[in-house]
Amino acid sequence: MTYIVEPIAFVTAIRKTPEDDNWGGETAEITLTDAMDASALAGVQDFSHVEVLFVFNQVPEDKIVTGARHPRNNPAWPKVGIFAQRAKNRPNRIGSTICKVLGVEGRTLTVCELDAIDGTPVLDIKPVLREFLPREASTQPAWATELMAGYWSVR
Repeated sequence: MTYIVEPIAFVTAIRKTPEDDNWGGETAEITLTDAMDASALAGVQDFSHVEVLFVFNQVPEDKIVTGARHPRNNPAWPKVGIFAQRAKNRPNRIGSTICKVLGVEGRTLTVCELDAIDGTPVLDIKPVLREFLPREASTQPAWATELMAGYWSVR
């Protein structure tokens, strides 16, 4: 089965190329396409955060991983499946990030700490509701904590 998904918006950001770390404090604008009515953003500013689903559109087909690998190709970390990591070269190239809402003006949503580069196609924007967050403490392996140590640092 195949699904055709069209972008609903595109990202405008300072970063032009993918980077692994230092996304803290970065701001970005998400501007709706002409196919979307500006009223689709009505009420979004009443939420503190949104989840943005986007496409890693600069990942070439031959770089897609469908099995296991060392995260960031670091042999010090265990070889784990692509679904046990948040790497950009995943089978459907879909990224997801929870971002702080800074404001809405017309067709543009401004957010903080969206780890997507300039020109990234956006598939969906969802408000973050507490009821959809984990209802118990989350856990993760030590390598993941080590990998993420500088991810949200400010450059």
